[in-house]
Amino acid sequence: MALSDGRWDVDALRAGGVVALVFAVPFSIGAGWAAGRDDSGLAIWLSLGAVMGFVLGAGCAAWVQRKDLPLSHGLVTAVGTYALAQTVFIVIELARSDEVNWFAALFNLSVVGGAGLIGGMLGKRLRDKGFRPSGLEGT
Repeated sequence: MALSDGRWDVDALRAGGVVALVFAVPFSIGAGWAAGRDDSGLAIWLSLGAVMGFVLGAGCAAWVQRKDLPLSHGLVTAVGTYALAQTVFIVIELARSDEVNWFAALFNLSVVGGAGLIGGMLGKRLRDKGFRPSGLEGT
């Protein structure tokens, strides 16, 4: 299914994806750095920050979308953004001849999917309570 087939609000997906990348990726990089230094406590907190970044990005997409599909937009935003960022990380690891932990990548995908659904629900709740983004007050 293509993004241009009318089901998806591409502007909402883009906006949510940018928010997720800005907030989640730095935390993910920091978590990897902390895990490499055997600082597991910090790595856990930074990983939770990354998950919250995906929740925030998914919530943004769900809130601003105009197709009345907040959960779908939240899930697609989080999973798509994660897949894009993870692809870049894996290519870098392969170029450096580092080992790729495929299990961790797939496990984290399931966590990010859950974060996308939570963000979608939060965005839907904002809309249901009457909070609308600027320019969408009448929708």
